[in-house]
Amino acid sequence: MAINVGILGSGAVAQVLARGFAEAGHTVHIGSREPSKLAEFSNATGIPAGTFASVASTAELVVLAVKGTAAESVVADLSEQLAGRTVIDTTNPIADAPPENGVLRYFTDANDSLMERLQRRAPQARFVKAWNSVGNPFMIHPTFPGGRPTMFICGNDADAKALVASLLEGFGWSAEDMGSAASARAIEPLCQLWCARGFLSNQWNHAFALLKG
Repeated sequence: MAINVGILGSGAVAQVLARGFAEAGHTVHIGSREPSKLAEFSNATGIPAGTFASVASTAELVVLAVKGTAAESVVADLSEQLAGRTVIDTTNPIADAPPENGVLRYFTDANDSLMERLQRRAPQARFVKAWNSVGNPFMIHPTFPGGRPTMFICGNDADAKALVASLLEGFGWSAEDMGSAASARAIEPLCQLWCARGFLSNQWNHAFALLKG
């Protein structure tokens, strides 16, 4: 079933996901604080660009793909537009500081998560954490010799998670529901682990998979 998807962000993650949803037959708009940043992308793909507010207000499903340091302010500004909508949160709380021995620095601690902060900023939105634990080249239809990788998701709304899981399955992932928004405290650090291997080996072609007995 095709849906109206609003992508919030102008970077590589936002653009990859916008293309992926469009190629899957969904109606896609992409937004930025400065839509002019997306002019070249829009011309190349035919995906219309607008402001954060204009894109969020017309979308059935919103994908948040902005820098982690900007995410709270973006969500706070859009609290009314996001009310009642499923919001896929791809962000990670990466600090504006260099990695330490190959480990990304976060501005949250082990008992907090960025997604929980976002949920508090927009309490009526239905946040689902996803696509935060892999590099953007592998977000859509990843192919690995070992089979389908796992995308760990979490959120407080069961229907929102079911929708996101279905979308992920269509994009080549095995979705694994890890529970409520609090589980983002465990999922967000997977980005640190994913990047640690990349920094150590200078190889970035990997993803996580959950093996069940």
